[in-house]
Amino acid sequence: MSNDLFNLTRRSFGGLLGGAAGAAALGTLARPALAQSFPSRPVTLIVPFAPGGSTDLVARLVAAKMGDALGQQVIVDNRGGAGGNLGAGTVAKAAPDGYTILMGTVATHALNPALYKKISYNAETDFAPISLLVNVPNVLTVNPNFEAKTVKELIDLAKANPGKYSYASSGNGSPLHLSGELFKKLAGVDLVHIPYKGSGPALVDVIAGQVPIQFDNMPSSTEHIKAGRLRALGVTTAKRVPTFPDLPAIAETLPGYDTYSWNALFAPAGTPKEAIDRLHDAAVKAVADEAVKAKLSDFSAVVVGSGPDELATLVKTELAKWAPIVKDSGAQID
Repeated sequence: MSNDLFNLTRRSFGGLLGGAAGAAALGTLARPALAQSFPSRPVTLIVPFAPGGSTDLVARLVAAKMGDALGQQVIVDNRGGAGGNLGAGTVAKAAPDGYTILMGTVATHALNPALYKKISYNAETDFAPISLLVNVPNVLTVNPNFEAKTVKELIDLAKANPGKYSYASSGNGSPLHLSGELFKKLAGVDLVHIPYKGSGPALVDVIAGQVPIQFDNMPSSTEHIKAGRLRALGVTTAKRVPTFPDLPAIAETLPGYDTYSWNALFAPAGTPKEAIDRLHDAAVKAVADEAVKAKLSDFSAVVVGSGPDELATLVKTELAKWAPIVKDSGAQID
């Protein structure tokens, strides 16, 4: 081979190597750029319950701040129905691109798989966990004109009048329905369950006196309790909550009674990690915001802001916890 040909070949090969290195460098630079490009349009946050309930309240507080962090609006879309299955199923089948996410709850990811004979999604495999946002206590309330002023008085009244009194909840198989069923079992009383399509409609009838008793999430009942439109008898968590230190825990009368709800963000399974990371960071910033924390604290929601792995573990734990409770309650939905 001549020197000229050798030099030409060497230069060409070197150029190829340089081009390959440049392409690799561009690829390396492109990956962060791709991550930063999400989201390039608004994100839809599906709330699988009617407006007015605690899940809706938490979602709207968090969505606004997430939008600030993402640089794109996070739009809350209420898709109530089938105890949360409709909205959850919608997200499970959505494009896994991060633009459709779910405000999941203990109902969608722990209770419904045990309650429903047929369900359109798998709580573990059809979703990519983003973050557990808050834990939310529930509360037992009555209309202010109702005779019972304590948990013990309610139990005594119900025992003396089996089947006479009814309690409202946000729907068949909801955490609040099962809070009521657990109460009935431990107290040995017969109360009639009246299901509603969400906490909002149930609150209206309890305040109006159409139904005397309700199990509700603390967030949606807090202002009504403070205003005297409802009388709170007890919180459903094992211990009292800081925002209502004088309100007894039901467990003080019924040892072992402990139920609560939680709100968490999920994306469809297969959503790119870059999108999950961006959504997680925005969600954690949202619940860490002092104004958001103050509003959540007003109705006793406890901020968590977990990572995706912790949320995945929670779902497994909750599924195992609630399955026997649902079975013992006899609740089953076709």
